[in-house]
Amino acid sequence: MATLLHIDSSVFPTEASASRAVAEAFRTHWQEQHPDGTVVYRDLAAQPAPHITAAAHTAGFADPTSHTPEQAAAFAERVRLIEELEQADAVLIGAPMYNYSIPSTLKAWLDNVILFGRTAGETPSAKGTPVTVVASRGGAYGPGTPREGYEYVQNYLSVILADTLGLDLDFIVPELTMAPQNPAMAELIPLYEASRDRALEEAAAKAKQIAERLAA
Repeated sequence: MATLLHIDSSVFPTEASASRAVAEAFRTHWQEQHPDGTVVYRDLAAQPAPHITAAAHTAGFADPTSHTPEQAAAFAERVRLIEELEQADAVLIGAPMYNYSIPSTLKAWLDNVILFGRTAGETPSAKGTPVTVVASRGGAYGPGTPREGYEYVQNYLSVILADTLGLDLDFIVPELTMAPQNPAMAELIPLYEASRDRALEEAAAKAKQIAERLAA
């Protein structure tokens, strides 16, 4: 049966996190389509992937038989994360915008799974795997908005997930998530609510679409 790799990176619990809430909706609909399937879940806020070290980095370019004990231990952790990605039939990533970019915990996970000659390069080992990213943000950063040039989440993840890892990438973007908490954004609450509802609908539709694609 199909395996979903689900990664959350928000520091907030589901009731206070748009990325977690929408990702949870996706996962729920996914499991309805795959009741006998497997979900591999990583909460990077609760259990962060190790930030890349010199030993982990150099081990990726060296013959495993030549690894030092430090390199071997660091590389084993990278391989564990890489194999989760390679064995997944679909990937779901919660990627809230923090200070215009992704959480450092998600960057650490990416640094571990990007391995040239395996997951990256001419023939990426997970190429074609569908990946859905819930890219939530407190404001609005789409084309034509005043802060369009501050958008470093979708731009960065497109380069990494699609161009580098070869994954089949799609975004769900809940916006204006700070409107209910910020009095200065009160007039934007209806737009936030519309964005939230649209994101939840997209999550359900995307989960079903990928399930049908894998079953074909």
